[in-house]
Amino acid sequence: MTNGVAVPEKYEFTEADKYLFDLNGYVIVRGVLSPEEIQEVNQIVDKHEGDMVERMDQELRNAAKDSALYGTGPGRKDLGRCLEWGADSRIFKSVLAHPKLVPFFHGILGKGYRMDHLPFIIAQDKGAEGFQLHGGTIDCVSGEYNPHLAYSCNHGMIRSNLLGCNVMLVDHNEGDGGFCVVAGSHKANFKMPKGMVDGEEQYSDFIRQPATKAGDVVLFSEGTVHGAMAWTAVHQRRACLYRFAPATNAYGRSYFGHEGGGWPKGIYDDLTETEKAVLEPPFANRLDRPNIADDGSVEMTTRNERKKQHDRDVFGTKYF
Repeated sequence: MTNGVAVPEKYEFTEADKYLFDLNGYVIVRGVLSPEEIQEVNQIVDKHEGDMVERMDQELRNAAKDSALYGTGPGRKDLGRCLEWGADSRIFKSVLAHPKLVPFFHGILGKGYRMDHLPFIIAQDKGAEGFQLHGGTIDCVSGEYNPHLAYSCNHGMIRSNLLGCNVMLVDHNEGDGGFCVVAGSHKANFKMPKGMVDGEEQYSDFIRQPATKAGDVVLFSEGTVHGAMAWTAVHQRRACLYRFAPATNAYGRSYFGHEGGGWPKGIYDDLTETEKAVLEPPFANRLDRPNIADDGSVEMTTRNERKKQHDRDVFGTKYF
């Protein structure tokens, strides 16, 4: 309280957070969603549980049969369109510009960060398969440089060309399974040894399943090799996976792939100005891009009017 007025809590991407993200390739932001929000969001998922699509066809399986990550047979379940459920999407939409997450997004992606993929809910019942290890700045299978996922840190500035944002909707206790990561692999220079992508026992010490509570968020560079372990707990695993990118980067194409352009229309309902800013297509900040300011407001980054008029004179369009 300041002079009797409540001051919003200030959230930061601290020096410790930077060190741990640079060291491991991921960081856990604890308690982003409250227990009340977690209860509400799970009730909403329950309402849509019948729309989950299980990956049963062999072409859709995410882990090699009989591997350590395969489980006992059931496929993973995917539930999309969580930003298109009207009022039921409010909590899911809050993640786009959540005050606890924005400092991390700015620190890892830069100002003008954008949503790159349509988010969806991942569900695993007991015994359900995980996901073969994948990703890497140096692709863990081919050994080739992967610029679409790459991690870098230059002169103290972290950048990840694609950032995974895993919002945990249930507890993931040690040994339960689910999201796993090879810490430090965002800096690896070689492909993985044969069998490691399938979680072979001899490499198990290097594959980490972070323990998380419902409401925690795991932010990970897609340049960090990651996957999922088979689910062993009785309760259903639930996590909502988002991906974000820097202002000028794009991996997915859903931002322009729908009728009339833009994301699916239902996503735009009931958005705050900060959330709306995250849905911009990829282009540089200086070309009239809305940025989320440190105080939570939205500011337009732009060039001077003379340069803009020059473009109109030369190209006959607003932008070059």
